[in-house]
This record gives sequence, C-alpha cells and structure tokens, in this order.
Amino acid sequence: MKLVLASESPRRQEILSWLGLPYEVQPSETAESLLPGELPHRVAWRIALEKATTVGQTREPGTLVLAADTIVVLDGAILGKPEDADEARGMLRELRGREHVVITGVALQRAGQPVEPTPTASTTTVRMRSYSDQEIDRYVASGDPMDKAGAYAIQHVDFAPVAAIKGCYLNVVGLPLCLVGGLLHRYGVSNRGDKICRDVVGHDVAAPRRHPDGDPGRGK
Repeated sequence: MKLVLASESPRRQEILSWLGLPYEVQPSETAESLLPGELPHRVAWRIALEKATTVGQTREPGTLVLAADTIVVLDGAILGKPEDADEARGMLRELRGREHVVITGVALQRAGQPVEPTPTASTTTVRMRSYSDQEIDRYVASGDPMDKAGAYAIQHVDFAPVAAIKGCYLNVVGLPLCLVGGLLHRYGVSNRGDKICRDVVGHDVAAPRRHPDGDPGRGK
C-alpha cells in the first residue's frame, strides 16, 4: 500500500507521521475557490476532494491519496487566508473575544477508483481570548497569519490567540488525526490512530500554549 499526502503543510505532515505509516508528499496545485450558496462543510470537503483527485490523476492505480482543507467560519461567513496585513488585522479583530467554528474537510481515495460520495469533515468550536490591538500588530508583523485560514495559528506560542476549544485540537491545526485514522482503517490500513486519540487527543480541553510533543510549528 502506498500513501500520498497531497499537502505541503509541515504541520499536516508531522501529524500524519504520528500514525506510524510511511507516506510520500505531493502538494496539490488546486485553486481553493468558493461556490455560491455552498455550505461550509461542503466547501472544505470539496476542496479536499479536488486536491486528492488532482494528485491521484498523476499516481499509479490503487495509490491512496489523502488531502485536507481547513476553513474558519464566523457568523456563517467563511474567512479564508488574508490577502494582506490589513485584512489579517481585520480578521483578528473580528474574531477577538468571540466563538467561531473551524472545519477541516478530509478526502481519502484510491487513485483510479470511484470517489467516496459522503462528505467527511471535522468541526471544532473555538473561543478566542481578548488580545489587544498591539498584540495583533506584533503577530501580523511576524508574517505568520498570512498563510492561515482566519489569519491565526492556534499553536503559535507567542500570540496564543485561543482561550478554549470544544472538539479536536488537531482539527484546528489542520488535520483531525482521529478522523484520518478511522478513514484509513476503513481502507484496511492499520495505524496508531486509535491509541493516540484515546491517550492524547479527542477530549474537550482548554487550548494549550504548547503542544505536549513540542513546538507545533505551522498549521492550517
């Protein structure tokens, strides 16, 4: 069995490695577009599926291709990656002190075979702390928000924007490990997902300033 991760995200690569499986990395060049009237969970799953399909078309039949897409939803509106520093500041001000939802769509398919028709996504509710404008300015100046949905990384040690979460922490980082492990099991691929989810994640917790395994680096 050959597994390919269709993502250049260092965080997704690191999280997937926890399952103890060999895999290759082949980033997808798929455009992350929105369709009028599309529900957020469908958006995340569709984009993930497009990424997996694009990479799968270049691989030998039977290769398993895994892809994910993470979006931030505030008051029903999808917040993508900021276009510039001003937009990043605006997003962070909108999110400040409020709850929003993070959705990661996941697609796993065998190259050359029909696509799984059921949308697969993980949802986490996130409450941001009331950080100051000065903290926003410092964080934006670091450049970290510019490639993140919603303009933040939950795992950023210095900014630490999140007060609490309800749901999967790793989903907010960019790859819901328990969901991915379960999908792989459905395809007959044994992995350490069950043990990791039972012992480490899968609980409602206050967002830590640092992940137990060290500096979480980049996400989303």
